[in-house]
Amino acid sequence: MRIEQKATLISSSVAFILVALKLTFGIISGSVAVLASAIDSLLDLVVSAFNYFALHHSDKEPDEHFNYGRRKLEPLAAVIEGTIISLSALFILYESISKIVQGSTIEHLESSIIVMVASIVITAALVLFLRQVANKTGNMVIRADALHYQTDLLSNGAVLAALGLIALTDIPLIDPLLGIGISAYMLYSAFPLIKEGILMLLDAALDAESVAKINALLNSQIEISSHHDLRTRRSGSDIYLSVHIVFSISTSLYDAHMVGDRIELAFKNLFPDDTVHSLIHLDPYDDSEDNQLN
Repeated sequence: MRIEQKATLISSSVAFILVALKLTFGIISGSVAVLASAIDSLLDLVVSAFNYFALHHSDKEPDEHFNYGRRKLEPLAAVIEGTIISLSALFILYESISKIVQGSTIEHLESSIIVMVASIVITAALVLFLRQVANKTGNMVIRADALHYQTDLLSNGAVLAALGLIALTDIPLIDPLLGIGISAYMLYSAFPLIKEGILMLLDAALDAESVAKINALLNSQIEISSHHDLRTRRSGSDIYLSVHIVFSISTSLYDAHMVGDRIELAFKNLFPDDTVHSLIHLDPYDDSEDNQLN
């Protein structure tokens, strides 16, 4: 089992523990902040389980139905996770506003504080672990999971601070106001996650810096006279690129093929943390204008 899959199993187990703790004391205490945190952890459990499914199936080899594999399950999982974060944020916002309008008190405050302290410790350990896995593998799903639990860590800290202030000031209004703040932060955190996943699903080109590196590498090749029609995209941890490289008309097919192989290897070395798939067209003359006409 890959380390990424192990990471999703661990995060699912942690989410289950946090759901049980927060949901129990959120219902008992009546705190909207604790209850919102419990709902968020429940969604974490669902998302982590889906992430395990996505990673398990994205590793399958290409076949007659999926000629390019299933790597796009990774950005799809990121979009789903970001959407779930957004929906949970909207629910927390609704509950917070309802509590401000209706008014309510918090019971068993001390127990809720203890639960939130335990949640912070457990979540912090999980975030550190997921970050290590994400840095080691560069996996988008694990990076999204780490970001998700990082927002949980910050929201848990905010909930704990609010409960402490309520205990000191006896002002229950702090609880729903904090819920509104948490929902705003969750929406802010989810947007870039959804955006990145959608761009990858739409086959957006690599970032400008990566494209510049590719062009610089091609321009440094003395065996070719020019290049054109560079196209790039990313699918999970895989990079796909195609380009036309132009030779002198007197260059033999064998020599051109050898140069193409060297450039293909150079592309792989250019992105050592990713799997690079190159499609290099060997042109005996510059046909870029002909391609534009077509």
